[in-house]
Amino acid sequence: MERIDVAIIGGGLVGCAAAWRLAAGGASVALIEARDINSGASGQNAGSLHFQIERRFLENGDALAGQAADIVALSRIAVDDWRAIEGDLGADLHVSMQGGLMVAETAEEVALLERKAAREGREGLSVRTIDGDEARAIAPYLSPGVLAANFSSDEGHADPRAVTPVLAEAARAAGASIRTQSRVQSIAQVGGRFAIRGDRLDLTADRLLVAAGAWSANICALLNIHMPLYPVALLMNATERTRPMVPHLIQHVGRRLSLKQTYAGNMLIGGGWPSRLAQTPDGGFDPWAKAIMIPESLTGNLRAAVDIVPDVARLNLIRSWTGVTAISADQLPVVGEVPRMPGLWVAAGGSAFTLGLTFARLIADAMAEGSAPALAPLSPARFEHLNGFMG
Repeated sequence: MERIDVAIIGGGLVGCAAAWRLAAGGASVALIEARDINSGASGQNAGSLHFQIERRFLENGDALAGQAADIVALSRIAVDDWRAIEGDLGADLHVSMQGGLMVAETAEEVALLERKAAREGREGLSVRTIDGDEARAIAPYLSPGVLAANFSSDEGHADPRAVTPVLAEAARAAGASIRTQSRVQSIAQVGGRFAIRGDRLDLTADRLLVAAGAWSANICALLNIHMPLYPVALLMNATERTRPMVPHLIQHVGRRLSLKQTYAGNMLIGGGWPSRLAQTPDGGFDPWAKAIMIPESLTGNLRAAVDIVPDVARLNLIRSWTGVTAISADQLPVVGEVPRMPGLWVAAGGSAFTLGLTFARLIADAMAEGSAPALAPLSPARFEHLNGFMG
């Protein structure tokens, strides 16, 4: 049986970035992926770097919005991580950080922007509220219907199809072993180590990081641990290429919208519109199967895009696709060591593209140094009560 320092389950951005950091620090690392590198949400998302508090936290009341403010400190760190990553890896990942605008179309939405910016300001994130005219001075392509916006000079986007494969190659170059097409079938604690078996797998590790996105809860269940992570299927859209027009990340405070233009000229349109998860014959959801597009999501998403950036109406839609990610029971990511099982770490539950580099770096540092104070608001400890009867 092979012995290593750290096993990582999940070949997405967080898993590959953590493997790179840990291997570069001298640990022996095996990264295990059931399919191919970047085949899950890390490669299917639209690549937004959204450091402002997301609309999904704002639509469910002040309590959840206040909770989301706890991760603003991580957003500040993530800005620096994304600005440095191309230099660190020596690769062009099409990182563009020319600013982002979260827009409002009604007086109620403007008030929500103002409350959001106040929260962010208290946490040290640079966001300012501007009126519609100033927003259009920054972004002339915006609709006359935009009354105000929160502007963050640090937001932007990167290429999700480029980032994770480059991280995987960096991990391999640093000495990590990468095992694709290797589905984990069992995990057990043996003598304080994690014994992992599966497709061409038979190894033990001192520490285990589960960063498997929508499959993370299933992996934790192999260790008799409840992790309240739930699969969700979302819609993304891409238009034909056009002239450079939208250098910013555009979001909406009251409607589901994210919009940005890629380095190649395509407009990517998303924002959290749902698709329908496949179901298993005996009940439950099957995150392995392709999700089904909901027509109303497609029309609603495109309507929101045209209302905010009218020139989008001139472009042909060339592709729509679905991707499966995971959200936690309280919508905050779950990142950190599991208290009742020292050595078991989890990183899942959303924001894993925007904050993924930071999650990985802080986890690698904590494994080496013993703590990660910045991750405390996201700790799995907040769900420890779920495992009180698990033995």
